[in-house]
Amino acid sequence: MRFELRVTRRLGELALDVDLATDAPIAALFAPSGAGKTTLLNLVAGLLRPDAGRIAIAGETLFDSDTGIDVAPEHRRIGYVFQDRRLFPHLSVRANLLYGQRSARPIEPTLELLGIGHLLDRWPSTLSGGEAQRVAIGRALLSDPRVLLFDEPLSYLDRARRDEILTTITRLRDQTGLPMLYVTHDASEIDRLGAERFDL
Repeated sequence: MRFELRVTRRLGELALDVDLATDAPIAALFAPSGAGKTTLLNLVAGLLRPDAGRIAIAGETLFDSDTGIDVAPEHRRIGYVFQDRRLFPHLSVRANLLYGQRSARPIEPTLELLGIGHLLDRWPSTLSGGEAQRVAIGRALLSDPRVLLFDEPLSYLDRARRDEILTTITRLRDQTGLPMLYVTHDASEIDRLGAERFDL
């Protein structure tokens, strides 16, 4: 599935100018903190609007400043895994997973893929960092996405949990076929995932 991102956006002192296209299963955006990686994900997801440019996934245009196309975020079918997970603390793991479900398909295959079936009755505050991140990935998968966005998903995790999540993302790549856009400031993560690297 092809990504085409050609966008400009100014936010204060940040002037983002990105032009990339790829068919890679995982495209990784590499840059230090503050370079605009999260901003770019928010532009793809529709949470921010580019000043100009074009965003297309699998031949469908999500944004085009020349033609006036700007698909609403809820219609872009994008699963977003945030750096801080953003699980609802007042909802159980089960309720968190079902919150954004957009498909009538059973959730069991996702639970098995991520190894989180035993967590359904737990509360987010009782989860380890790795467990919480796997639940966040599950919630994104259950939204029936055409693409997954990962915003530095290994932040705040210890080495063991980082390895666990990298293994999970690799399994997702191999078993779901969903393309992924992954942002990081750690080149070793890109190497581990076998991703195509783009420097911002």
